[in-house]
Amino acid sequence: MNKEHTHEHCEHCTHHKHDMMLEDSLLEQSPLVSIGASVPDYEFEAYHEKEVHTMKLSDFRDKWLVLFFYPADFTFVCPTELEEMAKLYPKFKDINTEIVSFSTDTVFVHKAWHDTSEGIGAIEYPMGADPSGKISYAFGTLVEGGELSLTEDEGLSLRGTFIIDPKGILRSIEINDNSVGRSGREALRKLQATQYVASHDGKVCPASWQPGDDDLTPGLDLVGKL
Repeated sequence: MNKEHTHEHCEHCTHHKHDMMLEDSLLEQSPLVSIGASVPDYEFEAYHEKEVHTMKLSDFRDKWLVLFFYPADFTFVCPTELEEMAKLYPKFKDINTEIVSFSTDTVFVHKAWHDTSEGIGAIEYPMGADPSGKISYAFGTLVEGGELSLTEDEGLSLRGTFIIDPKGILRSIEINDNSVGRSGREALRKLQATQYVASHDGKVCPASWQPGDDDLTPGLDLVGKL
């Protein structure tokens, strides 16, 4: 969509005309979420327990939350990811975590997929709908294209996994090309590590850390010894 440029004189600029619309455009292109910041309280529809529900991200406060963005229903790699997350869902729930999947499909498409696919029919976590793309855009996963030329996957979401803590703070971001499926087990491992450091002040987790493994305490005594 083209916007008419509005030129205004800027008293702090050596140029007589200052393009305010360019600054606005740059701001609009930046995702609204970042590590360590509060996540906006988006409201959305979700298909859950065979019904359509209106939800907000704040509905999951006091729990950890994994947002699992994927391109589209009735596709190829997506069902393998969602089915794996469905199998792991009890493990996530055991550690006070909810999962919400998101695509730019409507809740009606989610229902149709749920009714026709045995694997998707086993999903018990909410399947969020983002037909406007505003939530995908905010998390930096929306595939955008030009006004006239066709862009592959335009209007769909990239594969993105986001971990949000019980206070609504974003703790982890993973975004993949749509041709590469993710590991649900790795998402669970990263969640466990994130929960561990959140509850163990001053500790950090080394590569491939698993629950029960040794942690690290950063300090000068470790410099050059690892």
